[in-house]
Amino acid sequence: VTTDNPLTYEDLITSVEEAKKIVNIAYKISQQRTNNALEHGSATPSDLMKFPKEPIGGTRVATRAADYTETTLKILKQKLLPILGNVNVTDVLSPMQKTGCAASVHSPGCPEDSAYRTINGKCNNRVHPNRGASNRGYARWLPAEYEDGISLPKGATEGKLHNGFPLLLVRMVSSELARIPNDNITHDQNRSLIFMQWGQWGDHDLVFSLARSMSEQTFLNFPNDDRIATRGICMPFTRSSPACNPNTVIQEPINGITSFLDASMVYGSEDSRANLLRNKSNDMGVLAVNEHFQDEGLDFLPFQTRALNPCLLTNKEANIPCFRSGDMRANEHLGIIAFHTLFLREHNCLVLELKKLNPHWDGEVLYQEARKIIRAMIQIINYRDYLPLVLGNETEKYIPPYTGYNESVDPTVANIFSLTFRFGHGSIPPFMSRLDEEFQPTGPNSKIPLHRTFFASWRIILEGIDPVLRGLLINPSKQLKQDEILNEEVRERLFQQTEVIGLDLAAINMQGSRDHGIPGYNAWRRFCGLSEPQTVEELGDVLENMDLAEKFLALYGTADNIDLWIRALAEPFVPSGRVGPLISCLIGQQFQQTRDGDRVFLTDEQIESLRVISLPLLFCDNTHLSQFPIDVFQVNNYPEDFINCTEFVKLGLTPWKVQNE
Repeated sequence: VTTDNPLTYEDLITSVEEAKKIVNIAYKISQQRTNNALEHGSATPSDLMKFPKEPIGGTRVATRAADYTETTLKILKQKLLPILGNVNVTDVLSPMQKTGCAASVHSPGCPEDSAYRTINGKCNNRVHPNRGASNRGYARWLPAEYEDGISLPKGATEGKLHNGFPLLLVRMVSSELARIPNDNITHDQNRSLIFMQWGQWGDHDLVFSLARSMSEQTFLNFPNDDRIATRGICMPFTRSSPACNPNTVIQEPINGITSFLDASMVYGSEDSRANLLRNKSNDMGVLAVNEHFQDEGLDFLPFQTRALNPCLLTNKEANIPCFRSGDMRANEHLGIIAFHTLFLREHNCLVLELKKLNPHWDGEVLYQEARKIIRAMIQIINYRDYLPLVLGNETEKYIPPYTGYNESVDPTVANIFSLTFRFGHGSIPPFMSRLDEEFQPTGPNSKIPLHRTFFASWRIILEGIDPVLRGLLINPSKQLKQDEILNEEVRERLFQQTEVIGLDLAAINMQGSRDHGIPGYNAWRRFCGLSEPQTVEELGDVLENMDLAEKFLALYGTADNIDLWIRALAEPFVPSGRVGPLISCLIGQQFQQTRDGDRVFLTDEQIESLRVISLPLLFCDNTHLSQFPIDVFQVNNYPEDFINCTEFVKLGLTPWKVQNE
């Protein structure tokens, strides 16, 4: 103990124990509040949004460790305040005292050689075993910007100016710049709803920010929110859980899944989850399926075993619970449930085919080999078919032809990617259609508002996934336009199941950016080597819209304060793409690193055989539909743009056949 460092070991231990009690109580209260709301049918949209994002398993351990550390530092700071004044508490902690997070980020020893990737992504890179692993902080491509330099979101301190101007409430920005009535949207003439749905599917393979049990903030009222008749009602916002980092006190939100395109939404991102999803009643390597219902002979996802879940609230008479899968967000709406169902079926089909080729393989080998193929399918479709439709003429600029695995590339998902890949929210239409065998409405109520599809697992059990898939195939995505950012269903009624006001996805995205300490628009333009517009004229040139440029600067006061998400979505598309130059740069760079920093686990012969993989082939093999378009990402008409499933080249599994040992 010295004047410079008055902390003793006993002070540290006492503070840690005190912090653990505070954190554990907060977690318990949060869980009890959610359970009570679900049990009494009073769940709010915020409860529904938080439910699939609650940390569980290893993720909960990691987030608690971060909360323990952060809370301990706050307690120590209060103890030091009378002695040293307002100091940075980490300056007076020895290296030994700063290791509260060390256990959670410990680098594992990697086996000498393994034919299979780990579930949690560790040891993909054998030199840097934790790169790309689950339950780690997002990567920072630019330094974090927090109001207090550590974790407080910008705009949280009333009256504080940024670049000479106060930051607007994000709900106000949303109402001024993102509002568009449902009946006023423009349809994309070239992109189907499958295009939108694949974007969410890929996002759920790379990004999962967990809800923080320790904190819930609210968007304060302002006069322009015409939905709120009673003053004092606020729109809640739950902050993201932090990751543990022994090297800094600056908060980095945790990514609960791996940073690889590895089908983690099918298999999970930690061993406990993966084991829960498998059928252990035999040695076949198949995934568990629903034991109560089938889709005319085809399997459904198994149900969650948790007694209280939001799906039970969407139709109390049907009493259908949520589905269980590798990703907790699987039940968010009908489209994502359909994709989860398809890939469950495909895994089990592959296992059966592989068993025919190799009768001597046990269940573990069958499971792992099928998992390899599913991962390869997702990567091939994503890079060959999907990304060129997003990045257009910019594709090869940011994702040049593949030259092989590069051990020096860090595939860790960047914080900025977790925000910018949400460009797809602008392509979500306000309605979802269910169509019959002739691609006609299934009835007078076949077209339903999007908010009625949230957590509606009962619709899948009663109707199957085919009607949903037909609607995704021939209906267009919403066209993202400067004056048509988000439809009303996600800007006014997100996760709304009762009369309680729904959430606003635009506001959540912008507040999420501030919560994650993401720098503003011009900082990222500079990062990408693009111009940094400051004046109305310069901004108008970038936007190709002088009126919108004037509106942005009238709201924010300065271009340096403009929230990245709303501003980046307003950029005109790159040629043949569906994003502007800034988003093209940021997501293109991420996907290049995701690809090049991922070790390959297939033989050359297997890779060659997988080139026939296509999304229509997957649909043909796992639904009752017999016809599909060749390019399902483009808008198609039935029946003229459809061909019979027999015309698609089938995947040959001969490269997986081995001689009996």
